[in-house]
Amino acid sequence: MLITHPLSYRLDAPDAFPDTDIAAPLVLDSPHSGTAYPPDFRSVIEPGVLRTAEDTWVGDLWSDAPAIGVPLLQAAFPRAYIDANRGLEDIDPELLEEAWPEALEPSAKVRLGKGLIWRLLDDGTPLYDRKLSLAEVRHRIEACWKPYHARLRDTLDETHRHFGKVWHLNCHSMPSVAGKFATDQPGLVHPDVVLGDRDGSTSDPAFREFIAAWLRERGYGVSVNDPYKGVELVRAYGDPAKGRHSVQIELNRKLYMDEVTLRPNERYATLKNDLCELTLALAAWTLAQV
Repeated sequence: MLITHPLSYRLDAPDAFPDTDIAAPLVLDSPHSGTAYPPDFRSVIEPGVLRTAEDTWVGDLWSDAPAIGVPLLQAAFPRAYIDANRGLEDIDPELLEEAWPEALEPSAKVRLGKGLIWRLLDDGTPLYDRKLSLAEVRHRIEACWKPYHARLRDTLDETHRHFGKVWHLNCHSMPSVAGKFATDQPGLVHPDVVLGDRDGSTSDPAFREFIAAWLRERGYGVSVNDPYKGVELVRAYGDPAKGRHSVQIELNRKLYMDEVTLRPNERYATLKNDLCELTLALAAWTLAQV
């Protein structure tokens, strides 16, 4: 079953979802796979360069999940337009024509130009030659951010109601080397995979440890909570005390694509098959936990 929102998301889910044919208490989401650039974006960056901000191919890499019976939610809007993995208080005041009327709590991501609405690309290039109006920002929140979060929340809630627990895998990609304005560790050479659960606050550690062990057995180098701990989506929806477990997974782009041309490389099919098998293993593992 495919459920879409024209500006915000597409949800590929089991045909009977949320009824009795849910295969497992597992939900995947890819918040940075969007490729539909709205005409009101008006960035000064040319489209090919803007695409480097996307989690290119991540949605496709995990696309076997619905056939297994696991919902996969993907953003339709691009990350550089508005970032679903940021909180609404994470607005960059430097981008605005006038002060935001509600209280803001800019995070370290804002200082890097990577708040709710990006100001800079990873190399420090400004996205705009203008300030954004409050109306522009509100439109992006209402048309893109809020529907995405509502659909993810509803999908997690339905799964939790059915099984009494839910495990959420928040799917991302990372460059092979951290950009100057990408993280607080510019130039860092990334491992194959980084798993983040905000130091155990968004999930029972057994979830991330199962994933880490499975990947390491297949030759992948895995780091936990370093350099990425997870951001808004795992923070908002992970609550292990209530049987809600959220982990962020970052895949190194060198594993599956040319980072300049953005085209799949010779290892793409292998990684996609491995992620299909990991999804199957996670479906079985989560079922055994309920």
